[in-house]
Amino acid sequence: MKKFLILLISVFMFQSAVFACNIDVKYNDGIYHIVLKNASRHIKFVVSEDLITNKEAHNATKARLTVNAGFFDPNNGKTISYIVSNRETSADPMFNESLISNPVLSKNMDKILNRTEFRVVECSGKRHYEIVPHRAPVDFGCDIITSAQGGPLVYPKLRLEEEFFVVKQDGEIVRESCSVLHKVARTIIGLKGDDVHILVITDEHPMDMYEVHDYVKSLGWDRAMAFDGGSSTSMNYLNKYNVISTKGDGGGRSLKSFLIVK
Repeated sequence: MKKFLILLISVFMFQSAVFACNIDVKYNDGIYHIVLKNASRHIKFVVSEDLITNKEAHNATKARLTVNAGFFDPNNGKTISYIVSNRETSADPMFNESLISNPVLSKNMDKILNRTEFRVVECSGKRHYEIVPHRAPVDFGCDIITSAQGGPLVYPKLRLEEEFFVVKQDGEIVRESCSVLHKVARTIIGLKGDDVHILVITDEHPMDMYEVHDYVKSLGWDRAMAFDGGSSTSMNYLNKYNVISTKGDGGGRSLKSFLIVK
């Protein structure tokens, strides 16, 4: 009986070690670099019915880490990004009438709806991450556990025109969305090996998307994409860090969707 109890304790300790999520946060020159290890069973994307701040979402979910995620329409509070929570679509831009009825956006809906997303995918009980276009299929027998769309893909290729963040005519830029060509705060998520990496690029070190591309390349990441940025850039870690864009009103912008690590 004593040997059996010791065995059970050993198994429990082994499983705890295997599934324990480690969060490492480093700050340097206006940039928070977060590394998540063993996080595939701890990451979840959530949606608020009403717009709330990142700190409010952090406190309500009792998360260890909370970061802003997908794009939304601040005028009607509806999503512009697909969000999946617990295997179900919890936010669908097709229900955003302002998006669908806009004559310019409606002509480019294929590009907007297929913007890049971050996924946690489960196959035969094992989970992995993907950074792919929204319409990219999952392998047979696999399920998307949780995901959040943002965009654009930043690395290995910067997809500004393909995801309708930039429009060019005769080689000249005639339209820009989400300040992708301007230096602003950014929220970037990426993959390096088996780990998830997040950059919270603050107003102290703003970047345009070309600079972000070069920066994540210098860090040796495998893939990277952007979430909403600018005044939406937000991060809370335990009670230690409360990061918001200084371009806002000082209380943090109210947002629609969030990445949380429980």
